[in-house]
Amino acid sequence: MAVNLQGRTAIITGAGAGLGREYALQFAKLGAKVVVNDLGVSLNGAGENASAADAVVEEICAAGGEAVANRDNVADPAAAQRIVQSAIDAFGRLDILVNNAGILRDSSFPKMTDQNFTDVLNVHLFGAYYLTHAAWPHMVGQKYGRIVFTTSPAGTNGNFGQTNYGAAKLGLVGMMNCLALEGRKHDVLVNAISPSALTRMTEGAPLGELAQWLRPDLVSPAVAWLSSEACQVTAHIISAGGGFFAQHRIFETPGVQFDPQDAVTVDMFDEAFARIVDIEGAKPVKPGPLGDLIPRLVAMGRLTAEA
Repeated sequence: MAVNLQGRTAIITGAGAGLGREYALQFAKLGAKVVVNDLGVSLNGAGENASAADAVVEEICAAGGEAVANRDNVADPAAAQRIVQSAIDAFGRLDILVNNAGILRDSSFPKMTDQNFTDVLNVHLFGAYYLTHAAWPHMVGQKYGRIVFTTSPAGTNGNFGQTNYGAAKLGLVGMMNCLALEGRKHDVLVNAISPSALTRMTEGAPLGELAQWLRPDLVSPAVAWLSSEACQVTAHIISAGGGFFAQHRIFETPGVQFDPQDAVTVDMFDEAFARIVDIEGAKPVKPGPLGDLIPRLVAMGRLTAEA
């Protein structure tokens, strides 16, 4: 059966341009009703332009789809509630939330101001929290939902001059991991996209010939799939760019297990460090805060199997 979004209602933030616009158009083609949220601000978050969201809605409707515009600010908790309510008022339900809205305030760390740091976190991290928190009861109540956060290589890999952006983007991965555990039993699945695409956020980067292959439409299929019933996974980070798709996972080395019954010294750690960081035999981190600690201690006889 072909992947589709028939009968589903989606909110896409930052959908007036770039990746968000491409998501909105793709979702509408697949049958979703779309709330196009966008303030129409500049890249650094200044100003507002209502026409950004309106233009995407007009494009969707002209192609036979259904969409409404919303111009509320995701960084305002009351506005986030209004964004969710706009979906309920227009289409009667909410099934999909794509947290895509963002701004940039780049600078080297010594020149980073507190205001520029907090402004970026307010949009990317707190904005995604406010909107997801508002959407959550609707999805849990209907026993269905798909939520997509937008992370970035700036968070997972690092990028010069983006301490604020990187901190926000990796913070979203932590939020995803926790909500995935809470939402699974309600069929509310929470994943993340890590996109590489030529948009306003990257247009100043020295990409050269690579730029032609970083089209937003080469990212949107992954986001559409993560937002569909075909998706049955949760807590996945999907990297997408230039026609390449992969899962970005957090791995743990086999490590060294000292006997917790004995004293563990810094010299012991120093001696074992090369083995601690040896990646041979590394495996994905187990969900939850303790990972594989309990089975390791059970194997050593330091815990009972029931612990």
